[in-house]
Amino acid sequence: MKNWIKVCLFAVLDCLLVAVSWFLSIKILKYDLAKYLAENLWYVFFAGGLLIVAIVNFALKLYSRLWRFAGFNEAVKLMSSAIIFGVYTVIIAPFSNVLALEWSIICTFMALIFTSLIRFAPRIYASLMSNAKKRHKEERRSRVLIVGAGAAGDMLLREIKTNSDLNMNAVCVLDDDQGKIGSYIQGVKVAGKVTEVKTYVDKYSVDEIIIAMPSVKGKKLETIVNECKKANCKVRKIDGIYKSAQEKLDVSNIKDIDILDLLGREQIKVNLDEIMGYIEGKVVLVTGGGGSIGSELCRQIATHNPSRLIIVDIYENNAYDIQQELVRKLPNLNLLVLIASVRDSKKIDSIFNKYKPQIVFHAAAHKHVPLMETSPNEAIKNNVSGTLKVAEAAGRSGAERFILISTDKAVNPTNIMGASKRICEMIIQTMDKKYKTEFVAVRFGNVLGSNGSVVPLFKKQIEEGGPVTVTHKDIVRYFMTIPEAVSLVLQAGAYAKGGEIFVLDMGDQVKIYDLAVKMIKLYGYEPNKDIDIKITGLRPGEKLYEERLMAEEGLQKTANEMISIGKPLAIDEKNLFSKLEELYVEAYKESDRMKELVKELVPTYTIDKRNND
Repeated sequence: MKNWIKVCLFAVLDCLLVAVSWFLSIKILKYDLAKYLAENLWYVFFAGGLLIVAIVNFALKLYSRLWRFAGFNEAVKLMSSAIIFGVYTVIIAPFSNVLALEWSIICTFMALIFTSLIRFAPRIYASLMSNAKKRHKEERRSRVLIVGAGAAGDMLLREIKTNSDLNMNAVCVLDDDQGKIGSYIQGVKVAGKVTEVKTYVDKYSVDEIIIAMPSVKGKKLETIVNECKKANCKVRKIDGIYKSAQEKLDVSNIKDIDILDLLGREQIKVNLDEIMGYIEGKVVLVTGGGGSIGSELCRQIATHNPSRLIIVDIYENNAYDIQQELVRKLPNLNLLVLIASVRDSKKIDSIFNKYKPQIVFHAAAHKHVPLMETSPNEAIKNNVSGTLKVAEAAGRSGAERFILISTDKAVNPTNIMGASKRICEMIIQTMDKKYKTEFVAVRFGNVLGSNGSVVPLFKKQIEEGGPVTVTHKDIVRYFMTIPEAVSLVLQAGAYAKGGEIFVLDMGDQVKIYDLAVKMIKLYGYEPNKDIDIKITGLRPGEKLYEERLMAEEGLQKTANEMISIGKPLAIDEKNLFSKLEELYVEAYKESDRMKELVKELVPTYTIDKRNND
């Protein structure tokens, strides 16, 4: 029923438009309309014309089309209908004393125009709107300056041209190769050198800079990024290796500049074959597997073909997150996730007895220095007692290797967290003499992006508009990325013979204030102008610099120059276990003397009196 109504409405509209064309053409040609209307048969010929148009259009199915999709075929049919109508007007014109051939031509042409317009109007409108949106989109496209006129730069330019979803407009390219300056890549000029980036950013009103030099790392990349940052606009880079301009650029490889790019050193590499040698085909257990270090351990271990990976963590949300990630990425991985506390000796013993892990990475620990200063008993319960229980369970079950994740804060500690980790190192060295298991510890400094590190804190503070808080203008720390630190931990495990404390070379120390300045600039802000840097004073247990080893330990090199071995120190086992028992009892009594008791066991520990309530 609805279709018939639509057909009738179109037919009526066509007749009206033909009628308008009929009489409007008479008016245009300045014929005597009154004389025409006085003729006896004019209305017969007029009605006949309307009827022919309606019948022909119906026969050609011009009333059943979806005109928003009208195309060439519909235009041909409209033209055919107009020709039939035109032939009719030519035939009847001689019967009138007023009309002539020129009237037939104009009337037919006008009828064709009018009937076509009402049918093609939706498509014309849609096309106009699309073009308007396209022009608007082009006006809003990000104006991009590309640094690097090599293969990656060429691929990026091609991708910008062909991929409208990028919403970019490349305005110029910069490169330090004098021979390339003045030439064109994909129609875009290589305008000048990288040192002139600010000039060209201002000249072309650039919104974003993309560094298309994926092979450039370390100090050179830092220099380029610093040049780009002078322009105060967004900077990104292309990651990956591109040997040929014929390759296709993966858009996902256009990434934000990472803070690691500003540390000015090369990415640390490890010998994967050594890692595979002792992990492949083994049952591996990671305590604290949901934490920042533990979860990365799980990621890297999972790619080295363990026969089974067991994740143990007390915090179910973190454990769930890493579980789902590994299940998604490595569906064939034999994975087991258990919720358990390292303080629960019965639970830990049952896990070791049931699953018989061969390699154990002990990452579970309280690591936040200021929080442990106000909760020293918790540091002992979790770090010391937890390590002892897991280590003993590993030894009794016959595990091959036990790797403790330690910290440079264990060296001459000024906080209870560092002192507790020093006790953990002592436990490990003692356990190595008691069991066949090879017990070792791996000591390293701060890792970028780990829970509690300054980088996530600075990022959050910058995004909130500041201020960025630094405890002391001269405070320095060693830094490494989580994946780098974990890969070195895994390789250190390959060198384990028992009783060693492996010390990772974290590179040069980084001034935290300078790190804050670089991060603020990374976001495109001016330090102490757009975002303030506030000095808050050293926190309880915090010192200006960290040490990698105690003076008496010395260092022995390994095959990897980034990994050294600290010389084991003599430990009075009887005194150690006696003190451990005392610490355990006092911790669960919620003793107010915990720091003093720890000092008796770790003579190098300096108690921070600022928070010793």
